[in-house]
Amino acid sequence: MLPDCPELAAFARGELDAASFPHREHVRMAFEMLRRHDFVTTAQRYSQALRVMSSRAGRPQAFNQTLTIAFLSLIAERLEGAAGCADFAAFLAAQPQLLDKGALLRWYSPERLASDPARRTFLLPEPAR
Repeated sequence: MLPDCPELAAFARGELDAASFPHREHVRMAFEMLRRHDFVTTAQRYSQALRVMSSRAGRPQAFNQTLTIAFLSLIAERLEGAAGCADFAAFLAAQPQLLDKGALLRWYSPERLASDPARRTFLLPEPAR
């Protein structure tokens, strides 16, 4: 049984302040949610929470579906191989690259990630060149 995480409950309801929600907290909430739910459920709930949070902040255009799903996928993949990580601190120590906001640039160009279609729907990574 996982311990309660009040921040996760507040995040899921879209109640956290976007101004005080840095990238590290995005990763932590994804970690906590993925430990409690399967990927599809997490993708839906996590996306909805970010949409609500960005709307409450008056910046609905800040939500990006491609960034959200791609980062969730990366975190989920790393979590699969991190069975010995009992908590977020241990997970992060084993996966420090997840704190790099530019981690997805290995698969996506900045222009593709910033595009309107990327904000609306999930875009697959670009083909290797």
